[in-house]
Amino acid sequence: MARRKKNKYLFIAFLVSIVIVGAFVIRTASLFPFFFQLFFNRDIKLKQVDSSLNILLLGIGGGVHDGPNLTDTIIFASLNSKTNKITLISVPRDLWVPDLKGKINTAYSYGESKKKGGGLILSKAAVSKVVGKPIDYVVRIDFDGFVKAINLIGGLDINVDRTLDDYEYPIEGKENDLCGHKEEELEELATASSQLEAFPCRYQHLRFDKGAQRMDGKSALEFVRSRHAKGEEGSDFARSKRQTKVITAFKDKIFSVDTLFNPGKIISLYDVLQTSIDTNIKQDEFDDFIRLAEKMKKGKIESTVIDTGDASKKREGLLAIPESIADYDLQWVVVPRAGNGDFSEIQKYVDCEINVGNCAVSKAADN
Repeated sequence: MARRKKNKYLFIAFLVSIVIVGAFVIRTASLFPFFFQLFFNRDIKLKQVDSSLNILLLGIGGGVHDGPNLTDTIIFASLNSKTNKITLISVPRDLWVPDLKGKINTAYSYGESKKKGGGLILSKAAVSKVVGKPIDYVVRIDFDGFVKAINLIGGLDINVDRTLDDYEYPIEGKENDLCGHKEEELEELATASSQLEAFPCRYQHLRFDKGAQRMDGKSALEFVRSRHAKGEEGSDFARSKRQTKVITAFKDKIFSVDTLFNPGKIISLYDVLQTSIDTNIKQDEFDDFIRLAEKMKKGKIESTVIDTGDASKKREGLLAIPESIADYDLQWVVVPRAGNGDFSEIQKYVDCEINVGNCAVSKAADN
């Protein structure tokens, strides 16, 4: 009797195993061509021109965030497989683009509201006009996918250059919290010296100590999103450097042996990216990107940001803050110092960064 009972349990265990294995086979069957191409086909067939490839990286809040489709992060990336160099150029989200009649961070949201896929098309056109370069591929990821992907690969090792203290980091879900105030008080609160003073419950204190740290997805997101840190870390320039650190660490982790040759992780990442990414990259091009990244995994990454400069360090910038916001829909914006809609200086700078690197911005001509 005991033996029959044991055999029954073994049979049930066997059936469960068959179901699990079957589910795995069914799940991976659609990915088999991807793995085959990845490991056995060494050709790279992407839209490269003279060994260069230009990609636009966009990050959005998504979900419950305020303005879920506004691009919080805009990075133009130029990859050159011949020189083994990757150039990352951060474009500020508050840059005014006359063709949009709005900030550049509205391009994806506006385009997507008109038609599915319109967000990628309009973002590509807007950024291409600013930097003066054609854009081959666009990748938009929401913050939730960013967090999940980093957690999936076991976190990132980041070296924090300077201690970061940000007392105005937004708390998710509290973007519109009145913090005990009444609605009739909102007009008066609009004149407060800061949003932190008016609505303290919407914000938290964010701190990263100087030195090497292991960051999970949530911490990495906070690290790259922080905009109001005290001192040098509060600038767009410093934020760009932090983004580069995270991108580099993510690239290294993705193409490590522990990830690349772990089918389970690859499949899980595939699932996360499918639900969190909007891109014009075709499915049969994914393996090409992996091969290109593998080829350039030891490539030199140089990053810079298009900003207003830093007077304290006598660093010139390419942007300026308008004296009046009347012509900009009463919004706080930045415009090219050469003039609203004149991106010629920015384009020359971008070209120099891609082809030469470490280019200094010349002093603005006196008007």
